[in-house]
Amino acid sequence: MQGVIERWFGKASGLAAAALLVLACVFSEPALAQTAQSGAVGAPTPWGVDLQPAAGPVKEAIHDFNTLVLWIIAIITLFVLVLLAYVVWRFRETANPTPSRTSHNTTLEIAWTVVPVLILLIIAIPSFRLIYYQDAPREADMTISVQGRQWYWNYTYPDHGGFQFDSRPIPDDELQPGQMRNLAVDEPLVVPVGSNVRVLTTGQDVIHSFFVPALGVQKYTIPGRTLETWFRVDREGTFYGQCNQICGTNHWFMPIAVKAVAEAEFRSWVEEAKQKYAQADDGAAARQVQVAGAAAR
Repeated sequence: MQGVIERWFGKASGLAAAALLVLACVFSEPALAQTAQSGAVGAPTPWGVDLQPAAGPVKEAIHDFNTLVLWIIAIITLFVLVLLAYVVWRFRETANPTPSRTSHNTTLEIAWTVVPVLILLIIAIPSFRLIYYQDAPREADMTISVQGRQWYWNYTYPDHGGFQFDSRPIPDDELQPGQMRNLAVDEPLVVPVGSNVRVLTTGQDVIHSFFVPALGVQKYTIPGRTLETWFRVDREGTFYGQCNQICGTNHWFMPIAVKAVAEAEFRSWVEEAKQKYAQADDGAAARQVQVAGAAAR
């Protein structure tokens, strides 16, 4: 029996060492994630460890909460491991030939009830604060309507004349140098740096999910309902995401690209977009009239 315990304790020590190695990788800033950016900002990377680097205040708050919970989990795991090792050593057969028959200990029972409750409170309070922070827009500077469709996105800018456009994935055989497979789109969502952007989401057909990890944004797009969230981008760049809701056979191929630019560049883009997408809308309307006329004949 003692030999079995010693072998088990040796395996436990090996697992503990492996766990500490993993924690060291996780607690270190995303060095691995920074090694292969391929010129992209806010995108998944090969062998990436840790969350994507934050590009705005919402993601920074998520990082802080994640670190808090990770430390709590690490401390609990190490405490349980040390306690288990002590029990195995202290109450082994050779050192404790006559085991105790104690079945109750009031102090211990109070402790292992109160301590977990306190731990949950420590987690719950910042968790509720983070949920509220993500949900409530902070004096929004602009509003964007996001509609999920099978299987692409439609964006509307109600504060800038109400123009809208579709954002579709670029097929593999049409990718240009520097574009990322399964993430590049033909028309990115363009926003100005430093602006609080209110996002209104809805769905056209089924439930989708607007998810951009680097911005800390994830919101369902549900047919018949309008949900609200917000984000702010603090630096220029392109930040990628995908629909992570199983919305059909092509749900995995529904990328999101948010391009953050300077305020002056954004205003220039808006003026060009009004002309570009207005012409596209007029052309689509003309085609619908032609189809209706042909059907009437």
